[in-house]
Formats: sequence, structure tokens, C-alpha cells
Amino acid sequence: MKIYEELVARGLIAQVTNEEEIKNMINEGKATFYIGFDPTADSLHVGHFMALCLMKRLQMAGNKPVVLIGGGTAMVGDPSGRTDMRQMMTTDTIQHNCDCFKKQMERFIDFGEGKAIMVNNADWLLDLNYVEVLRDVGACFSVNRMLSAECYKQRMEKGLSFLEFNYMIMQSYDFYHLFKTYGCNMQFGGDDQWSNMLGGTELIRRKLGKDAHAMTITLLLNSEGKKMGKTASGAVWLDPNKTTPFDFYQYWRNVGDDDVLKCIRMLTFLPLEEINAMDTWEGAQLNTAKEILAYELTKLVHGDEEAEKAQAMARSLFTGGADNAPTVELSESDLVEGAIDILSVLVKAELVPSRSEARRAVEQGGVTVNDEKITNLRHSFTADDLKDGILVRRGKKNFKKVIIK
Repeated sequence: MKIYEELVARGLIAQVTNEEEIKNMINEGKATFYIGFDPTADSLHVGHFMALCLMKRLQMAGNKPVVLIGGGTAMVGDPSGRTDMRQMMTTDTIQHNCDCFKKQMERFIDFGEGKAIMVNNADWLLDLNYVEVLRDVGACFSVNRMLSAECYKQRMEKGLSFLEFNYMIMQSYDFYHLFKTYGCNMQFGGDDQWSNMLGGTELIRRKLGKDAHAMTITLLLNSEGKKMGKTASGAVWLDPNKTTPFDFYQYWRNVGDDDVLKCIRMLTFLPLEEINAMDTWEGAQLNTAKEILAYELTKLVHGDEEAEKAQAMARSLFTGGADNAPTVELSESDLVEGAIDILSVLVKAELVPSRSEARRAVEQGGVTVNDEKITNLRHSFTADDLKDGILVRRGKKNFKKVIIK
């Protein structure tokens, strides 16, 4: 099975501009393709996972990736999927985030000599002359067609700024620049980027009289149609300092029964024959599938050793052991009059995002400490209680060992 057929079989492809040409191009390893990443944080997250895996698959098949870091477009903000305007960032913050992205991407992509390259669109967008852009680029875009794009429709309800309105033109110019400079003949991106990507192919056609191609990746949604990659405490990050390897493992270990095989098919590099054999799995076998998913993805992001440790820790906790639990260290300053209440413990352990959520968890009977259910909202712990550590659980699958330094 060739790479394009494999992408189809894994359910990764959403839309393409010209299927036959794209299929031949990537099957023959002739694609120089790019995917853009806006550096809006200092770490990539699960929402980027699909794109990273796709770049890895295509590079393994002989195609050349161009990683575009949106240092320039980040100063404008992509309105796609937004109901509010993105926060503006300083150039120093953007550069820091770009540097962090590069380190994480190197686990997926080979940036060696003659292989993948990383570029920053700030290098060309920030030097553009406004009047020249209006004359040379703006003339190629229809305002009516732009406003019909889904990404603008969502923002029009709350108020689309002129700043954001220019995002499609800037992203299209990126493709045009990469086509001319690096021979980049294809763009990949999330399915919510389709309108922006078509803008790029159209600009290349109108300015250069040549064809470029676009393909969108299926968005990673759960069985309820919601984007995956969020937990009660926020996004699932690839940076181990923001989401520990254990918490990353646990996120995938706890996916729904209806989502596990889809995630294995779309995200792991296990052979399709092996995955297809799991289609008949049910009951306890789905728990095995979840372990496979969690282990494979943790290994991909954090390496073999961390994957082994996370799996061993999860199995130990499932059987009641607390020695290997992820640990949260408190200090004397976290205590009030020598004690800390259960709601504060839950928040500091990041088992809940807020005290109101902690209150709700206790009231619903979902909180235990050392396997004893806590029902008193004012239950508190002294430094002596915490010196050897306590095992705090919210529900069956979320737990931390809390100890005082």
C-alpha cells in the first residue's frame, strides 16, 4: 500500500484540490509541502498532533516537509474557529515560542541536510510594503468570496476586525512565497483552514500561472463531535513541564470506547493490518487497546523510557499502589494557619481547574484520600498529615500523591 492510500485508509484526508495529481505526487515522493504553526504558546499540544504525524509519514515516504512558523501571522491572529480576537504577542514572546516548537518537532521530523527545513514568515511578511501588497496581492482577492468563508462567518457575529480580515491574504502570500523560493508545491492543514489554503492556490495561479495543491487533514474529534486534547485542567501539551508524561499517557488511556480504535488508526504508526484486527475487540479488550494507544503516543512524544514509566505507574495505581503516583509538592506557604483544606488540595494537585469544580467533585462523592471518601467540604490536612504524602483521587482515573516538602 502506497502512502496516499494509507492516509485514506487511516481516515486522515478530508479535502483535496486535485486527488489524482496529489496522489501521484506524494506516492512518488515529489511533494515539497508545508504546514503552518502559529506560535501562540510556548508548547505544541494535542491539537497539533495530527499535523506532526502527517509530516512524519510523508517524510518517511520521501517527500520534503517545510515547517512554517507563523512569527508574522501570529501578530495578526487566525480567526478560524474563534468567536473572539486572539491576544496580541510581543516579538520576544513569539521568538521564544518558535524556539520551543523546533525542539519538540525534532522528535517527529528530520531537519538534517537536504531534508526538512523550518522557516518563519516574519522574515518576509514584516518587510512587505502596504501599498505594494494592496496593488499586487489584494487585487487578486474577492471580498465577497472571502466573507463567505466559514472562518470569517463565525467572527462576523461578534465583530471581525480589519486586522483579522487580512489573515487569509497573509497565509495565501506565505504559500506564494514558499512556492517561488523553495518550490513548495503543496500545503497541508486542518480542515478548518480550507478557505485560507484555497486562497494560496488561487494567488499562485493568478500571479504565476502555475498549479499548486492543497489537502486538509481530518480534525481530531471525539464521538461527541468535540475537539480532542482538553482536560479539566486545560490543554494536553507536548511539553513535559506543562503536561507530565504520566498525565499525557493517562489522557489517551482514558479516551472513550468509541474513540480508541479511531485514534490508534489515525495517530499511531502501527501497521494497518494489526489495527484492523482490533476492529472486533470489545469489553476488556478495549482497555488493552487504550493501553496500546497511550503507550505508543507517549513513546512518540516522550521516548521509550518515559512511556514505560508512565505505563508502569498507571498499572500500579490501578491495583492500589501509590508509590509511583505523580507527586505534587506543597510548601509551608500553601498552609493557612497550619492546614490546607481539601478544595485547595484538589486545585493545587491540578485534579480540578477551580475551587467551584472541587466543591462539585466532593459534593458528588467523587473524591477520596487514601481510599477514603471525602464528603466534608471543610476537611483539611496538617503538615504532619502530609509529611508522608496522601493519595488524592478525583473519580477512578485521576490521582496525585500530595506531599509537603
